[in-house]
Amino acid sequence: MKKLMIAIVGWFVFCGVAVAQARNLESVLDAMDKAAANFHNAQCDFVADTYQKVVDDHDLQKGTMYFRRQGTDMEMAADFISPDKKYVLFSNGVVSYYQPSIDQVTEYSAGKNKAAFESFLVLGFGGRGHDLTNSYDVSYGGSEQVEGINAAKLVLTPKSPRVRNMFQTITLWIDPARGVTVQQRFDEPSGDYRITKYSNIQINHKIAGDVFKLKTTGHTKVVKPNG
Repeated sequence: MKKLMIAIVGWFVFCGVAVAQARNLESVLDAMDKAAANFHNAQCDFVADTYQKVVDDHDLQKGTMYFRRQGTDMEMAADFISPDKKYVLFSNGVVSYYQPSIDQVTEYSAGKNKAAFESFLVLGFGGRGHDLTNSYDVSYGGSEQVEGINAAKLVLTPKSPRVRNMFQTITLWIDPARGVTVQQRFDEPSGDYRITKYSNIQINHKIAGDVFKLKTTGHTKVVKPNG
């Protein structure tokens, strides 16, 4: 009888935790939906730590990122300032990577993968929370302090085998008050991962249009590996 009572109590505790997690998850997704409905642009500073397991090496990069919604499309620009100067721009389905040190732009066409690429861009800036459930199994992982913010942790497991081969899980830390990400982690099956922390986040403030243009020179070489 005692074992039965313990099992019953344990079951009710489990159900209570599951219900609370479901409510918390729904609250975070609702906050992201609300933020997405009013999203026009965003600017933030970032620090990215890319870890390679094979060589046990961390590559730290710092800079500023910009996001802008143009109709139904999303544009992104990243200005890297450390350890070396470089720029990345995603616009009109093309990823452009500019290296001032060699004055060269490498262009990659997203082609048929344009929608998938944009879906990664809006994971924490401008994307609806409930849309995540179309492509991922989403679970609530509690709350954690990130840059002084009590962030809600969402763990995304890709439903697509192709995406899961690239990223085993994607973890987002969402600021519930603003519905945007303050930290992201992409875990690869190999054990490699990338953690990006965002700070000085500004939503729907005026952003100069020229940040979405590469500041090349008259001698810049353009390379297109995929044609």
